[in-house]
Amino acid sequence: MRSYTTMEMFDQLRRLFSYDHWANLEVLSSFRNAGAPPERSVKLLAHVVGTEYTWFSRLVQEKPQLAVWPELTLAECTEHAEKLKRLWSNYLDAIGPEGLSATVSYKNTKGESWNNSVEDILLHVVIHSAHHRGQIATDMRAAGFQPAYIDFIHGIRQKLVE
Repeated sequence: MRSYTTMEMFDQLRRLFSYDHWANLEVLSSFRNAGAPPERSVKLLAHVVGTEYTWFSRLVQEKPQLAVWPELTLAECTEHAEKLKRLWSNYLDAIGPEGLSATVSYKNTKGESWNNSVEDILLHVVIHSAHHRGQIATDMRAAGFQPAYIDFIHGIRQKLVE
């Protein structure tokens, strides 16, 4: 397996958060195209948004702006997706590559104490969101709707991901 320099990992994380934002917006677009997307799909995307705020708050040691499973409308999901893009971009600007190795202490939703590196948390955020967007695609397809085409490689090929 290839070993990345700190700067290369930092650049990859920026790229992954660009993908995360694009994919969230594509899912929202597929919801609008569906007209009445499955309720579970909307709840899952709201969870993606809520969880990203939760992890961000752990990184900056603040109270989260949303619950892990918030009740959000499509408009609110869109608003939060845009806000999260700015939050993650500003956070990465602030920590720089050297901040990836810092250890963060936090409590999970069960009240358990944990310590993880910033790098591992950031990777988790992107992977967790992708996991739930996959569930959304399954729900959309099962309900007879066309899910968003959000493959990472598609976003790269089409230059939709920076």
